[in-house]
Amino acid sequence: MRVDEPALKIWVVHNSYGKFSGEEAVVQNTVSLLRRRNNRVLLFTRSSAEIENMHLGKIRAFFSGIYSYKARAWMKHLLSENKPDVVHVHNLLPLISPSVIVECNQANVPVVMTVHNFRLVCPNGLFFSHGSVCERCAGGQEYWAILSNCENNVPKSIGYATRTWVARKMRFYLNHVTIYVTLTDFQRQQLVRGGYPAERILVVPNMVVNSFPSFELHGKYVGYVGRISPEKGILTFMMAAEKVPEIPFKVAGAYDRMPHLLLQAPKNFSFLGYLNELGLNDFFSKCSMIVVPSVCFEGFPTVLLEAMLRGKPVVCSRIGGLPEIVEDGITGLLFEAGNVKDLIEKILYLWERPDLRRKMGEEGRKKALREYSEGRYYERLMDAYEMAISLNR
Repeated sequence: MRVDEPALKIWVVHNSYGKFSGEEAVVQNTVSLLRRRNNRVLLFTRSSAEIENMHLGKIRAFFSGIYSYKARAWMKHLLSENKPDVVHVHNLLPLISPSVIVECNQANVPVVMTVHNFRLVCPNGLFFSHGSVCERCAGGQEYWAILSNCENNVPKSIGYATRTWVARKMRFYLNHVTIYVTLTDFQRQQLVRGGYPAERILVVPNMVVNSFPSFELHGKYVGYVGRISPEKGILTFMMAAEKVPEIPFKVAGAYDRMPHLLLQAPKNFSFLGYLNELGLNDFFSKCSMIVVPSVCFEGFPTVLLEAMLRGKPVVCSRIGGLPEIVEDGITGLLFEAGNVKDLIEKILYLWERPDLRRKMGEEGRKKALREYSEGRYYERLMDAYEMAISLNR
């Protein structure tokens, strides 16, 4: 859709996770951007936080994650009251369900779905189980999620496997999504491998939303920002810190999923907990580099853009779509995921070369402003909307 064409009416559909995450930030920023560009944006949202206050909440969420007649009826009402040009879906699980896109199809409204993770082809959405990458469910073998108890919680693993199996068998996503939006080409290839049509999958990377100044690079520590959980490779990061006690390591992020790490961390490794925007700016300004040690495929970690925009080099796992964002030797350095020795070598290499850190930081900032700006994101998203509307005609 070009800037001289009429603005669109868009329904944004999203089931938030209950705790703020990178995906929630993307949804909020997208809605804000669309509205600032004079589009009319309406919201159909639920939150997983509701489950705790619902009678038999987890049981009801199990069934609504498969198919919610209530959500479909509500979507039917919304579409009759305000029929949009396009419906933009982010997350449907567990309280909204694929039933709403069935209703969109019935009402002849095109659906664009941003695929933030791998849930269309993997029950837990991560291709990660029991501490390592797992692709056993790919190709219609969701039963592996149950056999291996991928969530370390039998009812949860059964629920995830069941809703993925039903969605595949009923072709909910295949038949009722017009255009799929992935964050990286790697993610796109995973969907194609899972049977989704390549010609209807567009890559739209996340965007940067603030014009942070480029900070000085004489940092005081090696930093990590994000969720502290096994798939993020925090153990790899911590083991690397233990081997180089002369370098301070600091972690910004909630650690409620792995509180035991506070007692296991070496002396040069500090957990700062969740930081607000002001605290996070200070954290970035004082770090020498940002490390993204993920051992799962990831989607598109927003911390990468935040670091690049602030002129910070990134040391990042060579896994999934991450090498599409961090260019090895240009905007940062890549290391083998889970390889502590390799990670240490890359950290030391940059720590000892402040001029190189500055150069990589500058290149990262240029790339962020060039490839991931709001304008570029809006252009790509409008292309997806335009393609969906055209195909629906």
